[in-house]
Amino acid sequence: MSTKARKIYYNLHSGKNSKLAYFARCYLRRCMPSRLLQSRRQSLLDEVQQRADKDYILQRVDYYCRLNEAGELSAEDQVDFLRQSMPVGKQPVLHPKVYYFDSMQYARWFPPTSRWILLPGDITHVPQLPSIVKSRPLGGDNHRSVLLNLDKVRHFTFVNDRKPFTEKKDQAIFRGLIAQVRDGGLKTNRYDFMEKFFGHPMVDAGVIDKRFPEWLTEKITIAEHLDYKFVMALEGNDVASNLKWIMSSNSVAVMPPPTCETWFMEGTLIPDYHYIAIKPDYSDLESRLQYFIDHPDEAQAIIDHAHDYVAQFRNARRELLISLLVLDRYFRATASQ
Repeated sequence: MSTKARKIYYNLHSGKNSKLAYFARCYLRRCMPSRLLQSRRQSLLDEVQQRADKDYILQRVDYYCRLNEAGELSAEDQVDFLRQSMPVGKQPVLHPKVYYFDSMQYARWFPPTSRWILLPGDITHVPQLPSIVKSRPLGGDNHRSVLLNLDKVRHFTFVNDRKPFTEKKDQAIFRGLIAQVRDGGLKTNRYDFMEKFFGHPMVDAGVIDKRFPEWLTEKITIAEHLDYKFVMALEGNDVASNLKWIMSSNSVAVMPPPTCETWFMEGTLIPDYHYIAIKPDYSDLESRLQYFIDHPDEAQAIIDHAHDYVAQFRNARRELLISLLVLDRYFRATASQ
């Protein structure tokens, strides 16, 4: 297949969420008057008290928003918060726009005077003031990083994989970028991986950065990834964006323990239960792959556990309730006393 034909094929069959459909839904959603949403908010939140999954919902809310509902901010912090925050009703459009649309999907349920600090992009630090973020670092005190499901069109992709694990290639696959989006530097973990495993018989590794012609390969679709028993989930600027669709498939995610998390709660994943854990220097990758090739029943157990984990994010109404409760707690915790 020629390079041009390959590009057309990829664009038509990538397997990723359609951005056209995503933005169409976003603009249609904006046609709903915010006052109508606000009038329904409390009754919707009250519904949680009657649900059989109430405890589960509240556990998720506690995980995403670890702020105290009262007394979170000192007098000095309150001054700084008022200076740096923005009323949600005056929130300008952000770039990329997905952060604006995904956050406002929930913020429009609240009074326009509610104030927040919304940080777009791949956030790997803990802000000094409580902020709404897509991602936060694991470990340490990260309670002022409040998670919402942002950039979901890119990160929350799930698949319907019909090929059994046993019928897939006895290899791991990696395709991705190495250059940092933010500063033009290197994603050193991915660079190190390519140095060690490009051309390895157990790993089909390639990059899509033209800066690295020695490793450059064509983009391949998600379906083509799923011809392999193992898919590398290597963190980029923050999390591994492919982890969600890998865990919904009949292939197994292979990765070092995560250092960042998003709405997917990567920090709750259990090594060798939800994914195959390897050392950060990849020194045990070959032996780990061979073990699960030789023990397909154990690999299948990981796949089953991953499917169960992914299932918790598929209930759209419950995801809405959790999102609204997260913002409700955030606004209460940061309100001026």
